[in-house]
Amino acid sequence: MLESDFLHLNLQNPFAVEIYEMSGILSEISLAINKLPEWAAPEHVPKSMMTLMDTVYIHREPLGVVLIIGAWNYPLATVVQPLVGAIAAGNAAILKPSEVSVNTAQLLERILPQYLDKDLYPIINGGPTVATEVLKNPFDHILYTGGTNVGKIVMEAAAKNLTPVTLELGGKSPCYVDNNCDLDVACRRIAWGRYTNSGQTCIAPDYILCDKSIQDELVKKISSTVVEFYGADPQKSPDYGRIVNTRHFKRLMSLLEGANVAYGGQMNEEDLYIAPTIVTDVDPDSKIMQEEIFGPLLPIVTVASADEAIGFINKRDKPLALYIFSQDKKVRVAASVAALCFVGWSPRP
Repeated sequence: MLESDFLHLNLQNPFAVEIYEMSGILSEISLAINKLPEWAAPEHVPKSMMTLMDTVYIHREPLGVVLIIGAWNYPLATVVQPLVGAIAAGNAAILKPSEVSVNTAQLLERILPQYLDKDLYPIINGGPTVATEVLKNPFDHILYTGGTNVGKIVMEAAAKNLTPVTLELGGKSPCYVDNNCDLDVACRRIAWGRYTNSGQTCIAPDYILCDKSIQDELVKKISSTVVEFYGADPQKSPDYGRIVNTRHFKRLMSLLEGANVAYGGQMNEEDLYIAPTIVTDVDPDSKIMQEEIFGPLLPIVTVASADEAIGFINKRDKPLALYIFSQDKKVRVAASVAALCFVGWSPRP
């Protein structure tokens, strides 16, 4: 019932729901059940001169009441997975699903009270006004998944009560594609990461940095991969998603103004459909490079070397992820150390 309702209400295909929502939740539950005795047990630690005659150990106890604010792009996982951890630690929790994914928020409000104590784990639905009022209350911990702007609001509100926070925020996550790499492997992985859930994933590849000599080849291989994944017309594919709402649809279309669309670009506002799109010869100062895209648009910025790519990345806000595609270990290490963020790369086939 839960999966079928979620599929119907959010226009996601069964595979996406199973892999990106349900499997993570089930894995989190299994981990908590298996590890709970170990997590809850006293942890004995070495003694010091001051504690030679004592029994010294760390005793863990619940924090109290946790506020969990979920995101709209994976509206089930970003609420329920943190809830599993909160319950495992013995906490009560208030859940605030994203109002953007209104159908899933209503689904959670209807289903969770059937299984959990509604007084210990209430769900509060509503928009920014409701969230603002909720944040005025003192909590023992706040977990927020979403964008940087709202993250600042959450942290400011938490500071007034000295509440610790866990923020999982987005960013423009670059791909560096080296001349010395398996382009077929790189393009398949980039296409999968960029266009899954119509690009509405926080760690999706946001843009490509590459030498100009391979830009056209990247476009060719990524576009052929898109056809392999979603067919000649992705709008008809059962595996290709939609933009979450009209506001985000219009925001994404505005990013294409004046851009050189090398592939895709088709759109249908009524269907909230934007085709997998590649933009080439992108000006680093253009609008599409000023914010996290969070949609199926893939800009390509050309650079002359790995060093130039590193400099380009480091001049901007720290990305959430960096994807390096190179067979040269020195390039991978240099880029990952310089960028100081999570790294994925293409191994030898």
